[in-house]
Amino acid sequence: MKVFLVLSLALACVSAAAVYDTPVFPRDVVVAEEEGRITNGQQAYSGQFPYQVGLSLQTTGGSFWCGGSLIGNAWVLTAAHCTSGAYSVTVYLGSTTRAVASVTHTVGSGSIRQHTGYNPNTLANDISLINIPAVGFTSLIRSIRLPAISSSYSTYAGNNAIASGWGRTSNTGSVANNLNYATFQVITNSVCAATYGTAVVTGNTICVSTPGGKSTCQGDSGGPLALQNADTLIGVTSFVSSAGCTSGAPAGFVRVTSYLDWIRANSGISY
Repeated sequence: MKVFLVLSLALACVSAAAVYDTPVFPRDVVVAEEEGRITNGQQAYSGQFPYQVGLSLQTTGGSFWCGGSLIGNAWVLTAAHCTSGAYSVTVYLGSTTRAVASVTHTVGSGSIRQHTGYNPNTLANDISLINIPAVGFTSLIRSIRLPAISSSYSTYAGNNAIASGWGRTSNTGSVANNLNYATFQVITNSVCAATYGTAVVTGNTICVSTPGGKSTCQGDSGGPLALQNADTLIGVTSFVSSAGCTSGAPAGFVRVTSYLDWIRANSGISY
């Protein structure tokens, strides 16, 4: 695991007196051993999240684990902070047990479509696509629907959404073997910005509340946030508080509706 990284953020547009929480990518957060997965969540059953994929990414600095969402038979959506610097990625599909997938594909950096506007300092455009050989859909492997391209979108504030992922069982140990998930309530961007500031929380961000120590955490980066009972992807796991996953601070995701045109331009997928 990489050394804990605190992101420096440009906050020139806010009052000098304002003090905001510092967001970090989940793959870089330091957690206690019992907090190394979707914290205080539940174990998923086989086929519950057929769109969930696991990603083992290789970089010159080492290897690490992220999540992703199958959005078509040949495309995975994940976070740019996962793919940044990766020269190879192995994609695991069709299982709730890590690395015991129904289908596995390994692709090189040429198959990664990372957003060209990605900025790790401001967390902007934290989104990537991975092109894989086409897979056949089964009860265990199926894509998740994207929101329809429209002139306006719901903020989803007040709606319940489900995040899922494997995560690590400790900072230095292996990732969790079993897929975990939890249900969260989407909050308004203004509430989220009260914690992180408007330099971080923009119109391209969607946040959830994390009461009772329930949150996304280390190793869940890039994974899905799906609208409950609608099987629609609305977020990509992006950041949590530097104070830790169970701090109670909101968890942040890339707002998928902000990138539908980009997804269509790079993958041809749209609704």
